[in-house]
Amino acid sequence: MSFKKKFTPKKKFCRFCANKNLPLDYKRPDILRDFITERGKIIARRITGTCAKCQRRLTTQIKRARQMALIYYTATHSAELLKKMQ
Repeated sequence: MSFKKKFTPKKKFCRFCANKNLPLDYKRPDILRDFITERGKIIARRITGTCAKCQRRLTTQIKRARQMALIYYTATHSAELLKKMQ
């Protein structure tokens, strides 16, 4: 019987806890877009690696940015997508 090495994934860490200078604010949609899929869904914390506390804050800030029209709700609302279709 041969022993195979098991795949060990890279340890995920919270970007906001690691870098305290990184602002988690609805006014920074460039940071928030990293946590949204191209369809407009919020990515789960088990995939992004954010801690539970920061994920709750992140979700709130994404929803605020959507209300202020800084981030689109779905892919059909995306300005870039509408430009490509024309």
